[in-house]
This record gives sequence, structure tokens and C-alpha cells, in this order.
Amino acid sequence: MAAVRVLILRAPGTNCDEETQFAFELAGAHACRVHINRLRENPRQLRDYQVLVIPGGFSYGDDVAAGKILANQLRYYLGDELQRFRDDDKLILGICNGFQALLKAGLIVPPARKPKHAVCLNPDFLGAKEDAVEVIPATLAVNAHGRFEDRWVFLATQPGRCPFLAGYDRWQVPVAHGEGRFLCSDEATWQALERQGQIVLRYVDAEGRLAGYPFNPNGSQGNVAGVCDVTGRVLGLMPHPERHILPTQHPHWTRRGLASEGDGLRLFRNAVYYFQ
Repeated sequence: MAAVRVLILRAPGTNCDEETQFAFELAGAHACRVHINRLRENPRQLRDYQVLVIPGGFSYGDDVAAGKILANQLRYYLGDELQRFRDDDKLILGICNGFQALLKAGLIVPPARKPKHAVCLNPDFLGAKEDAVEVIPATLAVNAHGRFEDRWVFLATQPGRCPFLAGYDRWQVPVAHGEGRFLCSDEATWQALERQGQIVLRYVDAEGRLAGYPFNPNGSQGNVAGVCDVTGRVLGLMPHPERHILPTQHPHWTRRGLASEGDGLRLFRNAVYYFQ
């Protein structure tokens, strides 16, 4: 059987593409790193792959807002091909900065059109388009305490329809971000995400209970750490599964014993198994 082909999209400022490639190759895929400019020159090359990944980092220096410039490129230059990719029963994954880009591009929670006079107190929810105002129903804002967070977190999983998370319950991976606070623009959006099973990852404490800082490192609404689209095939998460692929990457591996693999590897293997 031919290896599953994975396109890892990189941009200026991306810095987790090689780790993500290693994770997918360890899971049995054939992974290629492709620059955003090369994909814009030939968007149809995306059709040669089964999985698209937008890895972590600080694309375009996170100018304007984290992941916003890359999000605009995805939406306005690659939107049709990305829609076709998802509709062809393929998978899209965004990790950290990739999550920020996918969410702000409207690929996880579609944008809502509002009248020109609509008012939104948080400018991070807004995007201009012609004579209307587009409200992004959910975003990833600056951490509640205003500081960069670099720590290990516990995650509770409700996989639902998301193939990336099959077999997960509680697991542990690191986070590293300054803008990871998940927020919805209104209560209706929040209720819809919960009702449709799109909230698939939450920050918890070591016993699996919802808890505040430092277990919820950024103040995310509802302790949200990851969200999928309504199909389950587009997943965005702030934690870095590619940084816990090998058991020795965990800081306590000598105390708790050497596991067979890191907690993050299953996510990449699940993506490969989805097509096999």
C-alpha cells in the first residue's frame, strides 16, 4: 500500500515544520515541507496529498495578530482548493500557530456576515470585506495574564467525529504560545460548538478535572485546548503533539518509567490509519 502523503505548509516564521515532518514519518507517512509561496504558485498540487498540516511557529512574525497574515493567504488565495480538499474526505491539522491560522481563516468555524453598522468590542473578531463586516465567531486571543506560556499541560479528550483523536482519553503535551486564549464572540456560538461536538480538547489538572491557571495556561473559555470543524476532519489545537513523540521528551520520564512512545504520536498515526 502506498504511503499516505502529507503536505506540511511552512511560511516565514514557521519553526515546527521539521518536528512535524519527523512525527508523520515515524507514523508511516511520506511528509513533504512546502513553502506557502510554492503552493500559491500551484494550488492544484494540494490534490496530490491526503493530509494538510499547518505547523507551529510565528508565521510572518505574528504581525497584526497571531496567524492572521497566513490566515488571509489561506482564505483569499487558496480558499477554493482548501474547500475541495476537505470535501474530498481529506484531513487538515493546525498546531498552535496553525490553529490560529485555520481559525482566523474561517476553516474551523465559518465567519458570519453582519450589517455594516455591527459593533464588536474585540477587534480580533473583525475582518473587512467590501461593504459588510465579517465577524469571526471564535478566535485565539492574547493569554489572559498577558505573558508567553511554555509548560506541559494535561488534556482531556472528547474525540467525537475527529479521526485525529481516536483512542485518546487523557494525555500530556507541552504548550508554547502568547496568544492561545480561545474565545467565542457570543453565547450562541459557544452553545453551537458544544452541541455539535466541536470542542474536542480541554485543559485539565492531573486528575482530569477542569481547573484554572496554571492547568489552563491561557484562560481559554471553557478550558478549550482544541476544536474541530463540523465534519471532524479539520482539527486545530494549541498544544504541541509533535513535541512529545519520543518517550524521552517528557521531563519526568526517568521518574515514571520509559513509556513505549510519547503521548503525541497516536495523533499522527491516527491520521495515517484513516486512509489505510
